[in-house]
Amino acid sequence: MGLSRSAVVADWDGNPAPEAPASPESLKESGLTQGFICDMLLRTIYTRGVMLGRDLGQFLCLPFKVIREPLRFLKDEKLIQVDGGDLVGEVSYRFSLTDLGRDRARAAMEQCAYVGPAPVPLEDYVEQCYRQTVTGLTCYPEALKAPFGHLVLKEDMFNNIGPAIISGRSVFIYGPPGNGKTAMARAIGDFMNTAGGSIYIPYAFVADNNIITVFDPSLHVIDDTAVEYGDEADAAVRKLLSTGSVDQRWVRIRRPVIVTGGELNLPMLDLKYSAESKFYQAPIHFKANGGVFLIDDFGRQLVSPKDLLNRWILPLEDRHDFLTVASGKKFQVPFEQLIIFSTNLDPKALVDDAFLRRIRHKVGIQAPQRDVYEKIFASNCKRLGMNFDLAAVDYLYERYYTKGRVPRASDCRDLLETVQSICRYRRQPVHLTRDLMVEASASFIAEFT
Repeated sequence: MGLSRSAVVADWDGNPAPEAPASPESLKESGLTQGFICDMLLRTIYTRGVMLGRDLGQFLCLPFKVIREPLRFLKDEKLIQVDGGDLVGEVSYRFSLTDLGRDRARAAMEQCAYVGPAPVPLEDYVEQCYRQTVTGLTCYPEALKAPFGHLVLKEDMFNNIGPAIISGRSVFIYGPPGNGKTAMARAIGDFMNTAGGSIYIPYAFVADNNIITVFDPSLHVIDDTAVEYGDEADAAVRKLLSTGSVDQRWVRIRRPVIVTGGELNLPMLDLKYSAESKFYQAPIHFKANGGVFLIDDFGRQLVSPKDLLNRWILPLEDRHDFLTVASGKKFQVPFEQLIIFSTNLDPKALVDDAFLRRIRHKVGIQAPQRDVYEKIFASNCKRLGMNFDLAAVDYLYERYYTKGRVPRASDCRDLLETVQSICRYRRQPVHLTRDLMVEASASFIAEFT
């Protein structure tokens, strides 16, 4: 299998990169059968036309020495032909389909129309997931300052976040709306994405002859900062010869941060099967393995909290899940991600004790006290290039917060942006005054009083 050997890479941050899957030296080490690769070669030439041997290897992300024997077999079976080449050898041959090969390729397309990087075996994917688990990442107060720098948090609140990240267990963030729950959850994601190190995920994996795609360019951020130890020229030669290099079927990415909100439903947590293409796409939470999966506004999803929690109650406990293919066969996969539930609804109305017991960390965020509110207000003034005027804050407390309205951290942003809009509309310098706050709050808060 491809993980029997490893390539060492350097990581720029405090969390070392996991072992990189090594490029297979043979068909056996690729974990794929000759018949499987032959079908992939036929589909590739059928859809892309005449191709050089080296281009076929690059397209399938396999060294040419791995596909050499399958190509010879297809040629001996008169399914492909050589249209030309030079003295370099088979790697420079131009391969095309024969009439018989086109018939065989069409049959292969009917079974599965996947064309792209060759998949890795399920066992290799599982092993790699456990090498790059979210549990035990290096995290300390100084490291959290950058992603949380834009938030105003009390020290005890800040100190609760680090242990939650290190544990890699689920986090439940709750409290009234407008006080930074989503911002805190996203800051955790930013830390994981920038300081959590990089991981390797495959373009796809194969389980019981079913291809499941994993890499999603719309969700995964490729990490191109990795540099192999050793001389750069030597590294380039090794890559060309596929000797001691990383298996190109894997993509090095920053730890993923995937956010879902009210659109979440149960089908999104299952394999997505294309009846036309005959292969699968991994579910959304599966793509978060090795990173963060944030469920924002928990309790407002299309799926009920009860159904969602019943779906996840065992994965949260056992750290693995099961995926089911169209035939009904199930296979076990890792559930290695930091899941964050963020809600402004009453937790007691959403979940029962059995679920709460499986949520290791609970973080309650309440309305800010006056001193914290002033700091948040001043921070937003700075962000908007606006002067800080304490008289504007005094007015808000005199008119609203001491008369029933609960302060919200988001009020600072919303009110100051309203002041900014008023100033721009009047073509006057953006400058905060008590009078402008009176006008802005009358527009923004009136509907709530």
